[in-house]
Amino acid sequence: MILEKLTLINYKNIAEATLELSPKINCFIGHNGVGKTNVLDAVYYLSFCHSASNPIDSQVIRHEQEFMMLEGAYRAIDGQPADSSLLITCGMKRGQKKHFKRNKKEYKRLSEHIGLIPIVLVSPTDTYFIIGGSEERRRLMDVTIAQTNHSYIDALTRYNKALQQRNTLLKQEAEPEPEVLSIFEEQMAASGEEIFKARTAFAEELTPLLQQYYQQISGGHELVALQYTSHCQRGPLLEVIQRDRFKDRAVGYSLHGIHRDDLEVSLDGHQMKREGSQGQQKTFIIALKLAQFALLKRATQRTPILLLDDIFDKLDATRVEQIVALVSGDAFGQIFITDTNREHLDQILTATANDHKMFTVDEGQITLNANP
Repeated sequence: MILEKLTLINYKNIAEATLELSPKINCFIGHNGVGKTNVLDAVYYLSFCHSASNPIDSQVIRHEQEFMMLEGAYRAIDGQPADSSLLITCGMKRGQKKHFKRNKKEYKRLSEHIGLIPIVLVSPTDTYFIIGGSEERRRLMDVTIAQTNHSYIDALTRYNKALQQRNTLLKQEAEPEPEVLSIFEEQMAASGEEIFKARTAFAEELTPLLQQYYQQISGGHELVALQYTSHCQRGPLLEVIQRDRFKDRAVGYSLHGIHRDDLEVSLDGHQMKREGSQGQQKTFIIALKLAQFALLKRATQRTPILLLDDIFDKLDATRVEQIVALVSGDAFGQIFITDTNREHLDQILTATANDHKMFTVDEGQITLNANP
C-alpha cells in the first residue's frame, strides 16, 4: 500500500497536520526534538495499532489535550485491485480505550489489522537489538512473523497467558498442585512448539538476506551471522519445562521456555556487542532491517513502507553512499526519512529520479518545501 494522505491531531507534540505524501520518498528535515520522529511514529501506529516508542497508549496524546486522532488514506499498488484502497482511522480519548477503524468499520480485535500494511522501521534505538537483552531480539522476530502469520499472534498470546498463570502458582507460598501446574505447562509446550517452528524458519530465511545486505553496505570486508537459540532445541518442550520444576519453584518463575529464546549476533565469529564498532553495529542494524523488509515483501507479496529515522549518524561516507544506492532502487516502495543533516537528504534525492517531497519540521509544525 501507498500512504497518500496522513492526518494527525494532538499526536505527541503535533497539534494538527495534514500531509499529502509522495508515493516514493518523503523527507523530514529539522533539529533534534522538533517532531520529525513523531511523524514516522504515527505511520507506524497506523500499521501496528501502537507506538514504536511509547508503551502506554495515553502517552501519545499531546500534553493537556483530551484526545488524539490519526487517519491514513492508502491506495493499492503491487497489482492489487483498485477497490482495495483503505482508510485507516484511530481515535482515543484520555482514560479510554482506542478505536481502530478500517474503511469506517471498527475492528473487533486489533490483531486482525496487523500485517494489512507491512512496515519496517529503522531507528537509533535499534542498537538495543545488539547491546540490550534477549527480549529486544525476540521482539524483532515477533514483529516480523506477526505481519505474515496471524496464527502466530494467537499462539504467542496463549503461551504468554499460560506462562503468567504458571508463574503466579510458582510465587505463591503454598505448594502448587502438580496437576494444576501440568495444565499450564502443557499449554505452554503446545503453543511454544508452534512459536519455535515459526522462529526457526524466520532465522533461517533472514540470515542469508542479512549477510547479503551487510556485504553490500560494508564493501564485503566483514562477515556477520545470526544464531537462533531456544530451549526447544534441547528436546520436547514439555519435558524441558517440567525437568526443573524444583528450581522454578525456588526462584518463583519459569526458567525454561520460548520466552527465553535469543538470537546471537556475531561479527567475523566474535560477539558483535563486544567486538563491533559503532559504525559496524549501525551497519548491522540497517542490513538487518533491510533483510526484514525483503523477507516481508517475499512473504506478503506486498512492498512494505520503509521508515528510516536518523540512520546516517556514525556512518562513514562510503557506507552512507551504499545505503543511498540501495534504498533508491526499484526494490523499495514508499520511504519516509528523517535527518538533521540536509546534505544526506539532498544526496538521496540526487541519486534517484523517483518522485519525492521534502518537509521541514519545527516545534511540531510541518511545512512542505516548495523546491526540495
